[in-house]
Amino acid sequence: MKFVVFGLTISSSWGNGHATLWRGLAGALGRQGHRVVFFEHDLPYYASNRDLFELPAGRLVLYQDWDSVRREAAHELVDADVAIVTSYCADAIAAADLLCSSRAITLFYDLDTPVTLARLDRGEPVPYIGARGLADFDLVLSYTGGAALDHLQHRLGARVVAPLYGHVDPDVHRPVSPRPHYRADLSYLGTYSADRQRGLRALFVEPARRCGMRRFVLAGAQYPQGFTWHDNMFFVRHLPPDEHPAFFASSRLTLNVTRQPMAEMGWCPSGRLFEAAACGTAVVSDRWEGLDTFFAPDAEILTARDTDDVLAALDREDAEIRRIAAAARERVLAEHTSDRRAEQLIEALRLARAPLAAAVGA
Repeated sequence: MKFVVFGLTISSSWGNGHATLWRGLAGALGRQGHRVVFFEHDLPYYASNRDLFELPAGRLVLYQDWDSVRREAAHELVDADVAIVTSYCADAIAAADLLCSSRAITLFYDLDTPVTLARLDRGEPVPYIGARGLADFDLVLSYTGGAALDHLQHRLGARVVAPLYGHVDPDVHRPVSPRPHYRADLSYLGTYSADRQRGLRALFVEPARRCGMRRFVLAGAQYPQGFTWHDNMFFVRHLPPDEHPAFFASSRLTLNVTRQPMAEMGWCPSGRLFEAAACGTAVVSDRWEGLDTFFAPDAEILTARDTDDVLAALDREDAEIRRIAAAARERVLAEHTSDRRAEQLIEALRLARAPLAAAVGA
């Protein structure tokens, strides 16, 4: 099948979680015999931090503005089997109008569902969803499961919904040799977000303050100058995807902190969880509903509500930490790979076709 995608970015991993996920999914679809054409607005801050320039099993289209690319997009949609627009796509509403007039199965993929719903709660417009909500799409996928799926139907009019969770490409994220400059007793990889800072202070900054003899390494973009630092905390401004395995492999433990709307909604595993586990590193995560669906607490992942929980995790024996890491990697390779998500996407499309076929035959 031919997939045409209008998304935020696949070419730059700087300051966003979309790119790595789309690279894994596009690669998996390619291995399964499909082709992906990805349209991306060529924004300056992504252009200056670009770390992917072509799709091995498809085509990357970078454009300056919608008017300049509309004709090309319409041409690609002529023989498309599946047309997708995603949350935070710069021209999502215009792209949705175009693809919903095509012959393809139309799909909206919300990779930021809790943020979408939180904006609705506050009465704010959602810039990537038009006035008709999601009613015109044949299928709506959500990075978040649980109650979020019901909200997409009842509040935004989605007809058919299904979760498509985060995932990892084990060919990219795998155990490698540690590197001294990334060495950490506890690491954290994540873009700065104001709604995540309370958790980051409790689970990373405060443990660093209390454990002066341990080494803490934080990597991510957009951290402000006023961010709290301690002498045993070290910073990597931007970590490209090809450095993630070495970063995780150099960590005795790595931390996951979920954005507040996602933690409150639950059922929203960060791609970093799967990346770290695939690299053979044990994870300490904040707690949220549904986490135990993806990893078994204490057996495959450690959880923390507060600073003391993180300190207790750091005090665990090395052998126990290695056992947890190995169990998590086994779980990821069995259930949370990009290839598995591609299979789930194809299955969701098959289910979405059923009501379409019934409507045509009626």
